[in-house]
Amino acid sequence: MTKLLSWKCKDIIKATGGSLLTGEKGDLFENISINSREICPNTLFVAIKGNNHDGHDFMAHALKNGTSGFLINREKLPVLHNLETGKEKITCLAVEDTIIALGDLASFNIKRSGVSVVAITGSSGKTTTKEMTAAVLGKGFNTLSTPGNYNNNIGLPLTAFKLGPFHQWAVLELGMNRPEEIKNLAGICNPDIGVITNIGHAHIGAFDSIEGIVAAKAELAEKIKNNGVLVLNGDDPRVLQIGKRTSKRLLVYGTGSNAEIKGEKIKKIPEGISFTLNLPGEKINIEIKAHGEFMVLNGLAAAAAGFLAGLDGTKIKAGLEEFLPEGGRFNLLETKNGIHIINDTYNANPDSMKAAMGTLNSLRGNKRGLLVLGDMLELGKHGDSMHMAIGAFAADSGAEKLYLTGAFADQIARGALNRGMTHQNIFVGTKKEAVEALSRETTPGDWVLVKGSRGSSMEDVVTGLTALRNGGEI
Repeated sequence: MTKLLSWKCKDIIKATGGSLLTGEKGDLFENISINSREICPNTLFVAIKGNNHDGHDFMAHALKNGTSGFLINREKLPVLHNLETGKEKITCLAVEDTIIALGDLASFNIKRSGVSVVAITGSSGKTTTKEMTAAVLGKGFNTLSTPGNYNNNIGLPLTAFKLGPFHQWAVLELGMNRPEEIKNLAGICNPDIGVITNIGHAHIGAFDSIEGIVAAKAELAEKIKNNGVLVLNGDDPRVLQIGKRTSKRLLVYGTGSNAEIKGEKIKKIPEGISFTLNLPGEKINIEIKAHGEFMVLNGLAAAAAGFLAGLDGTKIKAGLEEFLPEGGRFNLLETKNGIHIINDTYNANPDSMKAAMGTLNSLRGNKRGLLVLGDMLELGKHGDSMHMAIGAFAADSGAEKLYLTGAFADQIARGALNRGMTHQNIFVGTKKEAVEALSRETTPGDWVLVKGSRGSSMEDVVTGLTALRNGGEI
């Protein structure tokens, strides 16, 4: 097992301002965990209270599994008093709020490790950009990166706890669904490099307007180190607004004349997409094993981070060309009898929906394009109007037929009908019914895009379709 940075009680007290209830300041922990099922020897169990579960209710389970100590909310002291430890001594510390303490511990760990940090946020593409950036930096440094989308006030600290003395860079993803969240997360990691990929309508339900999202993403700039750099997507006018609001050093990437890290000669290739990466003083050809022009912008953001870290074009190229998209992020599948399925089910918002439809068009050529769309979540009062707008966009996209499922299926259908798509070309039903309809109606050569927000579980449709591959019945 990789050796992590160990924790003494006095470190935990210094980081959190907590109180030592039992045990000694020199007591040592090798790991920190919030999951009572994942306890190993010399682990500190941090009892956090979430929306569905309270970790304080699992302290006995953590103890049974061998925890060496607890960090608890001060108001939960009676739980400790009622706990039968079965040991002469168990270390316990108390704080006002264990979730805040989790962030304090993460900040302490990042600072003492001496690691340099890239923090990435944006309405779309931040997880892919994080993975690309980690691949690039990994060509020159020992690099830790956020697993999956551990991008909130619990996931980011859990990532930081994985730092070892050998790490040189950490690539962290910062998510957001409310004001002040980016400020808090960036405050924990205090990045050397901050990246903003784009600004769209994701999570607009928590804001009054798109301007509120711009302001929230701009919070990243406040927490970048004084000698750090803010990396901005020059192709996004909203992102560029943030550059005018900060005194931090800027580095712009994109495909236009304002970009210092520039993508040129973009073209589709069978394996994905290629482009010329134009770095200051160097040009190099890149082939990314992922489809969609938006992937070029993600790659340029990663290249900008690599450039700032001191990597040359050869290492940046190696990292980008090693990258493979994670499951549910524009993965291409083909059935036995030639139906092409695009699995883009990981998440969705109005801007990523439009980008995905555009990429479907570029891939399908003169073949039929079919759209299987689920709900876009966290749009608040804008939900109805934005789903109608996506329906209109889908009707104008050249798609042959829509297969719609979810709470907003009727709104998407209405938008498509308003733009002239016929009832015969719009299917509304459950995911299971959509799979059954596709099995009857698709023909060899068709391209099927499946997309929706994470909570819509549109991967169920992909699973249903791909299950028919061997039988050739799709």
